[in-house]
Amino acid sequence: MTYSLAPYCYTGGRSTAPGRPTILFIHGAGHDHSVWTLQSRHFASHGWNVLAPDLPGHGRTPGPQAECIEALADWVLDLATSLGIEHIALAGHSMGSLVALEAAARAPRRVTHLMLIGSVAPMPVAPALLDATLSAPDRAHAMINSWSYAPGAQLGASSIPGINLTALNERLMQRQAPGVLHRDMAACNAYTGGFEAAARVACPCLLLSAALDRMTPPKAIAPLAAAFADTAVIRKVVIPGAGHAMMSEAPGAVLDALWNFVSAFPSSGLEPH
Repeated sequence: MTYSLAPYCYTGGRSTAPGRPTILFIHGAGHDHSVWTLQSRHFASHGWNVLAPDLPGHGRTPGPQAECIEALADWVLDLATSLGIEHIALAGHSMGSLVALEAAARAPRRVTHLMLIGSVAPMPVAPALLDATLSAPDRAHAMINSWSYAPGAQLGASSIPGINLTALNERLMQRQAPGVLHRDMAACNAYTGGFEAAARVACPCLLLSAALDRMTPPKAIAPLAAAFADTAVIRKVVIPGAGHAMMSEAPGAVLDALWNFVSAFPSSGLEPH
């Protein structure tokens, strides 16, 4: 199947430029580029090229939607190639973390850093949720919000006063075309190549978890962490007080973890400014 290589791609408000390192942010199921607003703008303003695309069939990117993690990994690598970018750092959240993991395994010489946020492998989806994404989307959205956010956020707490995080997330999922969330969740559920992919990763990897994450809890990442090669450089960070939706619940802490990680492992002599 042919997927669009003319996607909507947010760049943090700056054009890509030769000689700068590039980071590509990959959103999760039922989401789009907007979940990376703070992180993408910071990287773009501090010496990095930023690519935060809407995946095929999501947000402003035309379909068809990819049906599996492997196809999305190829799409991400093809997107970078189409833009003349050889080496990239990959940051992915939830479903996007599986895409980033598979892409890093398929192109180990191209990926300079791998940042897996809210990740586990395998990533099974509860049958009740998978069924609801197809038959009762509103109920599926409510279930995702219940499992994705820490109790404080569900009661209205936000790093931005006056912002209702769960309502924003519900509206973001509602904006996707019918069936998008179901196909995303089905792709996560079907992906079985995580351990094999981890063993082929050649770059430093950040495993970023949130202490109150009920969908991909920190303790559940242990099998994936163990699957990386013995020589792999792995850094684990757990953000306190946040749930699976950590980019909105704890945007500054997520940014700090990503920035500290890439700064600790500069690639090809290209250091962030």
